Amino acid sequence: MEKEVIIEKINNFLVDEFEVESEDIEPGANLKETLELDSLDFVDLVVAIESNFGVKLVSDDFINVTTLQDFYDLIENKLK
Repeated sequence: MEKEVIIEKINNFLVDEFEVESEDIEPGANLKETLELDSLDFVDLVVAIESNFGVKLVSDDFINVTTLQDFYDLIENKLK
């Protein structure tokens, strides 16, 4: 899957499922602040990734993820 398609899919479900304003979605944006994630939202995010991309994520996957770009890269690498 091409990176542009991954980013588009992620951005679409962030807008639809997490009610993030599309203008707030920028690669350098802080993931937790932009999504206003609490622990339940984090679980929802993992489930959304699994259902949209068919990859499993664990908490250790998020150790170095701070920005949306990091998140995009994480999903891209999991798909390889």
